[in-house]
Amino acid sequence: MDALILSRLQFALTIAFHYIFPPISIGLGLLLVIMEGLYMKTRNPLYHAMTRFWVKIFGLVFALGVASGIVMEFQFGTNWATYSRFVGDVFGSALAAEGIFAFFLESGFLAVLLFGWNRVKPRTHFISTIMVCFGAHFSAVWIIVANSWQQTPAGYHIVNTAMGPRAEIVDFWQLVFNPSTLDRLSHTLMGAWQTGAFLVISVCAWYLLRNKHVDFARAGLKIALVVAAVASLLQLATGHASAVTVSKTQPAKLAAMEAHYDSLAAADLYLFGWVNDKQQRVQVGIKIPGLLSFLVHWDAKEPLIGLNAFPEDERPPVNIVFQGYHIMIAIGMALIFISWLGLLLWWMKKLFNYRWLLWVYVIAVLGPQIANQTGWLTAEVGRQPWIVYGLLKTGEAFSPVVSGGQVLTSIIIFGLIYLLLFALFIYLLVEKIKHGPDENDQAKEGQIA
Repeated sequence: MDALILSRLQFALTIAFHYIFPPISIGLGLLLVIMEGLYMKTRNPLYHAMTRFWVKIFGLVFALGVASGIVMEFQFGTNWATYSRFVGDVFGSALAAEGIFAFFLESGFLAVLLFGWNRVKPRTHFISTIMVCFGAHFSAVWIIVANSWQQTPAGYHIVNTAMGPRAEIVDFWQLVFNPSTLDRLSHTLMGAWQTGAFLVISVCAWYLLRNKHVDFARAGLKIALVVAAVASLLQLATGHASAVTVSKTQPAKLAAMEAHYDSLAAADLYLFGWVNDKQQRVQVGIKIPGLLSFLVHWDAKEPLIGLNAFPEDERPPVNIVFQGYHIMIAIGMALIFISWLGLLLWWMKKLFNYRWLLWVYVIAVLGPQIANQTGWLTAEVGRQPWIVYGLLKTGEAFSPVVSGGQVLTSIIIFGLIYLLLFALFIYLLVEKIKHGPDENDQAKEGQIA
């Protein structure tokens, strides 16, 4: 059993499970601000009940995100000791900032958000909602900063120590604003906004199909559709900007994303296909000739750096990156279509007339989650064989004293625990959705208003 491969699988398992929850927290946090803001402006008890209902979901998601995130971070020391020594100064700065400035901000105001109803003034509660939302977004900033530094290192120098070389920060702001930070942050946040929005859309569509909480569901669906529609278009724009940056900073990754091998040729854009890496071509695929070159250089005939420009041992696994990237793109385009279709039907006053569309909205909750996972797969596998691009290879970064058997045992144990946690999460989520908004809250708040 190869300890390196198993360690990579273990980290993939833990980060994939963890990354189910932060995008929901970020997106749902934004929607909570909008919902409670509408209540503060209109004093409509419907928006108060809406906020209280989704705050309960937010609390559940936050708890699972924290629990799974702690486990993920422990692996830096247990399975990736060489990596931790190499990037400790870098990651220490970013993760400390995330903990001090973001996590404590979010978790501190979360207590007021969850338990402050009728205990603090409405304006104070609304401020706590804004702070929780800001904290969730600010947390993403520092995590993206740390991860982006691995993709495009900046603001550092290499110091040789008795334990081996390590990267040390010489310019903190170059670390923060490394070449890929802003593109990757904006792209990640738009994915998170869609994740939260489509969760609300899915639940509201389900209520409408069951003819339950109709006023609540109609209002919630409209709010979430606006957020989803705006975020989906911004996701397309930020994705384009990120790909242009990748073409300059990680050309091998971009070449793998479209299986482009020949550096003397213009790059095509594939709608789908299957890559035969040995023959260096895409089988059973449909492509638009020169479109990738056009999107990067605004010239469909301009050559783009291909995989053949890199040694074979410095190329990422092409088919995995290609498939992950195209699944993400396909889902992203589908989300644009169904969100803007909803807005069009709303404008035509026909939004709630089509049961088939409501069923699509129920299922669409999976779309952003799958796109988030395949997007991260594209970014992380596309960086291979480097764990820190151009500085440290993945094969040199793991803990040599950890055996394959130990890692396999931990994978099995964590896999079982995560299955139980996910089953518990789904059970509690379904129970809260079945219960629905508390009608008593609407009545009470109506009297207070």
